Amino acid sequence: MSTIGFIGSGMIGGTVARLAVRAGHDVVLSNRRGPETLAELVAELGPRARAATPPEAAAAGELVVVSIPLKAYRQVPVEPLRGKTVIDTNNYYPGRDGQIAELDDGSTTVSELLQAHLPESHVVKAFNNISSVHLGELARPAGHPERSALAIAGDDAAAKRAVSAFLDSIGYDTVDAGPLKEGWRYQVDTPAYGMPYLDPAHADAGFGTPGTGRPVTAETLRAKLAEA
Repeated sequence: MSTIGFIGSGMIGGTVARLAVRAGHDVVLSNRRGPETLAELVAELGPRARAATPPEAAAAGELVVVSIPLKAYRQVPVEPLRGKTVIDTNNYYPGRDGQIAELDDGSTTVSELLQAHLPESHVVKAFNNISSVHLGELARPAGHPERSALAIAGDDAAAKRAVSAFLDSIGYDTVDAGPLKEGWRYQVDTPAYGMPYLDPAHADAGFGTPGTGRPVTAETLRAKLAEA
């Protein structure tokens, strides 16, 4: 098993950490407020978890998950991530992040921004199109008839293989959406974003309400990606 570093340990980061520990990985958590603020989550996760600063978590992780508001992406430490595979979970929400011209005009994508900030790392986009609640609820072992798939995009084949292996270990199949520039196919307001994982019977309950998830097969996810 691997050590997974986390830069950002909120709803998505925390859920991925829980799944990782359940699968037997060690996790090193961080956030912008300091390791002491993660004591409760570390206690919940047990001996496979510890808290650190973002540079320490970046250095410790064989695979590193970046799950912070997009507007803070330039604060991600560069040096300790050189040569590493980095999973970017982010989305662009102008109301939170402010207007970003190159995203507004379509000249780049969210994860390409992080890749440009981390030129010697291998960024793979994942976990951005599913709510943290559904992510936690829908994980299933390999071969399970209700196993779901998640999309990834990236420019490095070895990095995508590493992320696919990690997803498999925590309970998900993978659909390769192509290079990083194709990550727009499962960003906010696309057919593959969020709603495929919501059971229509609970559509009025609100996105990410506990108990409302439904499995999404690789075939279904590929179809949604093609609709974008």
